[in-house]
Amino acid sequence: MVLDCHASPSTASPSEEQQRFLDDYDPLGDDSALENQKLARPDKVTPIPTGKLATLCAVRLVDPITFTQIFPYVNEMMEHIHVTDDHSKIGFYSGIVESSFAIAQVISIYQWARLSDVIGRRPIVLFGIFGIGLSTMLFGISTTLSGLIMARCLSGLFSGNVAVIHSVLGEITDSTNQAIAFPLYGLCWPLGSIIGPLMGGLLSNPATKFPWWFDTPFFHKFPYFLPCFAAAMIAFAGCGYGYFYLGETHPNLQRDRKEDIQMSERREGSFEKQPEPASVSQLLSIPVVRALCLSGAGLSFIATGFDVTFVLFCYTSLQQGGLAFNATQIGYALSISGCISIALQLLCMPVLLRRFDHARTYNFCMGLWPFCFVLLPGLNLIARWGALDLATGELGSTAKALVWLGIGIILCISRCAALAFSVSMILVKDAAPNAASLGVTNGIAQFAMCFSRSFSPAFASSLLAFSIGYEFVLLRYLWVLVMTLICFLGTTLSRRIAEGRRRSLRPQGAGSTN
Repeated sequence: MVLDCHASPSTASPSEEQQRFLDDYDPLGDDSALENQKLARPDKVTPIPTGKLATLCAVRLVDPITFTQIFPYVNEMMEHIHVTDDHSKIGFYSGIVESSFAIAQVISIYQWARLSDVIGRRPIVLFGIFGIGLSTMLFGISTTLSGLIMARCLSGLFSGNVAVIHSVLGEITDSTNQAIAFPLYGLCWPLGSIIGPLMGGLLSNPATKFPWWFDTPFFHKFPYFLPCFAAAMIAFAGCGYGYFYLGETHPNLQRDRKEDIQMSERREGSFEKQPEPASVSQLLSIPVVRALCLSGAGLSFIATGFDVTFVLFCYTSLQQGGLAFNATQIGYALSISGCISIALQLLCMPVLLRRFDHARTYNFCMGLWPFCFVLLPGLNLIARWGALDLATGELGSTAKALVWLGIGIILCISRCAALAFSVSMILVKDAAPNAASLGVTNGIAQFAMCFSRSFSPAFASSLLAFSIGYEFVLLRYLWVLVMTLICFLGTTLSRRIAEGRRRSLRPQGAGSTN
């Protein structure tokens, strides 16, 4: 149905307003043209603004830490608050909690992006980070399902500033230094994905793990408050750091730029009107923007579905097809995933962005997702083979080593596939029709991603919870079949980006690379 709904826009006749916009649209063109420009001007590389980039990375680090710190213990938390007596339904309720974050983010993400074009990027970023800290603390003291959902919804509303943060990155870099700046910025999520799960796994249940410090009635009643409190303190620290060191980057709202424009107007006696942000209808009339939104939604659905499925798969007992991991082991596994991401961002991304076409790199990464789901059941087979006790999930030394080796391989493949997010940011930046429209372009692209992510956790966790209740092989591994088919669909959608980039050149007849 998704393909059918989006197969026809390119053939539909645009309105007069959209056609005028397309006639004036000047896309960047393909990567080969960009590379030719770089080779022709090798000495025109813009230095990386290290101070601004470091500040932006510190601010960006808050989101993944607060978002991922709940993953190791969220299933235990559902049992702790007695949301259900049926153990097989735990994944369904934890999926609802995780989905509530993305649903709220969908509601706010475009509004934050649009507002940042009016009042600036800086106030939106700082306000959002402060709100994330408050809502994270509220999550730690919630003892009902409705309370948890409300806290995650608040966190999602404030996390809608992610599109604004991406816009800041686009405004402090250009095409000559983005091959270095974007991978460095991309380190924030995997680094936060290391800190967050470790924090959630190690600091949950502190009254039991660290009784000499936390054996108090408060921590017995709220065993998951400590990781939430630690994550909130990081958020408040990031907000304070950004307040002093994060400057305004919107091209029309920077104080120095305004003064320069006024002086130039006085000298020349003329006024050049600054471009206005494009409307949603105008942006969606650009084929490459439509393709990026559609493919980005598929990427976000698959990636989020894998993350949720992996955690629930690890938590599920051996008899039901999982690994019977506890919160600490799940935290270690997610931290391994973060370490792999950091290595890939540092060692591989700069090379890929310099040497390969961005759209083709994106397509290659999308093609790796099916393997992530197909290989997961093999871990259970290895664990069953070497289990000392199926009921407790205790493994022999050889089986344990093989299971962790398999986890490392699967997570490595998934993190290679997740590099598509970094490439997508560059493609979205290049697709923006002008600097004033960068925030809105990022806003609709992130809206599409968050919209699919809003129901991906509930869908993936419910599918797995439904499948593991059956003994029949085809039904027991139905989740593998369905998610693999969705991955193939996502790969098909990603191929439309290159086609959309070519179409974006047609209205002005730009078929060459000059």
